[in-house]
Amino acid sequence: MPLKGKVAVVTGATSGIGRWVAQGLAEQGATTVVVGRAETRAVAVAAEISTATGNSEVYPMTVTDLALRAEASRLAGLLLDRYPRIHILVQNAGAYFHRREVTSEGLERTFALNVLAPFVLTQRLLPRLVDSSPARVVMVASEAHRGHDVELGNLQLDHDYAGFRAYGRSKLELILLAREFARRLHDHPVTVNAIHPGFVASGFGQNNGGAVGFGIGLAARLFGRRPRKAGGDIVYLASDPGLEKVTGAYFKRRHEHPGSAQSCDMVAALHVYEACSLLAKPFV
Repeated sequence: MPLKGKVAVVTGATSGIGRWVAQGLAEQGATTVVVGRAETRAVAVAAEISTATGNSEVYPMTVTDLALRAEASRLAGLLLDRYPRIHILVQNAGAYFHRREVTSEGLERTFALNVLAPFVLTQRLLPRLVDSSPARVVMVASEAHRGHDVELGNLQLDHDYAGFRAYGRSKLELILLAREFARRLHDHPVTVNAIHPGFVASGFGQNNGGAVGFGIGLAARLFGRRPRKAGGDIVYLASDPGLEKVTGAYFKRRHEHPGSAQSCDMVAALHVYEACSLLAKPFV
């Protein structure tokens, strides 16, 4: 039980990859927080994981809409209130939106959920992670980041929106955030890395419905990895002792990889961090 006494938080943990990440961390003895949108589902999954692993320290936590900065901040507040120490934070929640949507806070939903929510949650929890160190943050990114670059004047794709462009760019920005957080934490034993777990047979894209949802679902069934295997790769990055000092890196499954040239641009990383700081200012 190498993670006994450690606290691990997993967002998007009630299905797909996130569910298996939570179970993998619980199997290693971690007090595991299963973060999901629906209370009944989060409670049920936490109970299932507890039974499967024999770990009684698996707890549900609900966030109505993580794409809202206020909700991401509220989630952070709940975690800070309940857990004096937090050692592992896995930012797994994310989605693809074929058509442009705007949240009730006026932000484009792909950017808000895939980029700004992880920023708000990580920023709010940083002091606790530092106090609990050694600690790790894992951002679940994607090879879909390739072929994209950062357009600071159009971060929310107010014009020329396309679903896969928004998704790919958001994953690029998430990798850049991981690198910038790692740079800022270089004096502390807190690592921040990003990972591409592969194309996974999960519920990804099904929120879109219609032909888009059907097409993504069919491709996943034909070519996707099993969520349990993909989740295991993320657990490896979050817990393997050999990675204790690896930070600011991008992984493809269990292997460190440079990523695209754009994902290694530390000037762009700083700009994305600063843009997120401005948007998150009232909530962190």
